[in-house]
Amino acid sequence: MTLIVMGVSHKTAPVALREKLAFSEGEQPEALRSLLTLSESVTEAVIVSTCNRTEVYASALTAPLGFETVRQFLREYKHLSDDEIAALQGCLYIKQGEAMVEHLFRVVTSLDSLVLGEAQIIGQIRRAYMTASAAHACGELFNHLFRQALEVGKRARSETEIGAQSVSVSTVAVGLAMRIFGSLEERRALVLGVGEMAELTLGYLKEKGISRVTIANRTVAHARELAERIGGEVVGFDTLDDALCDADIVISSTGSPDYVISMDMMQRVCARRGDRPILLVDIALPRDIDPACMELDGVFRYDLDDMGSIIDEHMQEREEEAAKVEELVAQETDAFLLWMQEREVTPTIKELYGKADLICDRELEHACKALKTAQDGEVSEAQRAVLESLANAVAKKVLHGPAARLRKQTGNPDAYLYTESARFLFGLDNNPLGLPCKHDLGQRCRLERGDFCALASNGTCPHGRSLA
Repeated sequence: MTLIVMGVSHKTAPVALREKLAFSEGEQPEALRSLLTLSESVTEAVIVSTCNRTEVYASALTAPLGFETVRQFLREYKHLSDDEIAALQGCLYIKQGEAMVEHLFRVVTSLDSLVLGEAQIIGQIRRAYMTASAAHACGELFNHLFRQALEVGKRARSETEIGAQSVSVSTVAVGLAMRIFGSLEERRALVLGVGEMAELTLGYLKEKGISRVTIANRTVAHARELAERIGGEVVGFDTLDDALCDADIVISSTGSPDYVISMDMMQRVCARRGDRPILLVDIALPRDIDPACMELDGVFRYDLDDMGSIIDEHMQEREEEAAKVEELVAQETDAFLLWMQEREVTPTIKELYGKADLICDRELEHACKALKTAQDGEVSEAQRAVLESLANAVAKKVLHGPAARLRKQTGNPDAYLYTESARFLFGLDNNPLGLPCKHDLGQRCRLERGDFCALASNGTCPHGRSLA
């Protein structure tokens, strides 16, 4: 079993491409079921989709099969065009084994975030894992991995100062408003959406003395709930034109798949506003505000890609703390790999001997038939016992060295590589003894003899299927 991750982030893909691969929290259960039923080569999965990344974590029989399954899933589920697929090829990153574990731990500790030290990522990883768990997409392996990841995220914030004087996308959005307007005390803000990012942004606006806040949402009742906690007026999207006319600062963070603020809408609003400038900050993915709006006079528009240079200004202050978190990530990665090795080595050794027993039984029957022909008579029980003893002795002696070496490596964090190699060399991954092979009943096996299949080399299939 191999751990893999495939995804895009703010480091590899522009926002226009990232939004094509975004998964809302509501669609993730169906997406996970689609992935797991697409191919039996993927057994567990978690989808992490935030404003800055979309990543598919999976447990696969082999890395090549896993990566191909995830690629097919993204292509089909997101209905990607040929041009989008071509653009995606240069932006996707793939990691497996130790690199996958290390990557997840770096993500959850914010080392891989647009904003180093931001706290929202822990909650985002937790929700992604809980969603996958509720969809029955996680087993023992991913339950252990993601629970440990969340603990690593907590330790990074409690044992280092990486989150001190935290800068988040929300704080940068408010900072942009102060950069353009100066004091916010006489300004009016319109916040679109009622999610976590919207609530955080509202809190920062209040801290900076904003005089008036309006919350807009498609479901007005949800906006009222947020207004009761934070404060502010409430409007529905049916009166959005009027709200935009009244606002100086607009910060949008909805989960809408389409533009909430279109070019046509802003043209109408600007005609009514006159010369008054307006700041539009789009921190949603997919984007809420049509990028063409920035062409209008008096409109200042920023999205997630625009915030990168602003955030870079704060990076140097956290580099020393980031080094401490990197050390923590390395230690926890080793700890997980050690657990994984201990979990895998005993079943692997058991399967090795199980496969050998099956081969011994088959070859014993062949030897008895050959002996019967050679001596022109029935094989006695004593003769059969000698042949059986010989076959078992040879098998045990051949396997004793590999099995002993695997056991000795249990305490080595890198030992999972030896276990994966043993499973590959002895053909235990694609057709483990006692498990169904990965092909539909009624079809001829598509694996060629000697290619991965644990039983192809001796011509035997425990499920009665013919070999190609």
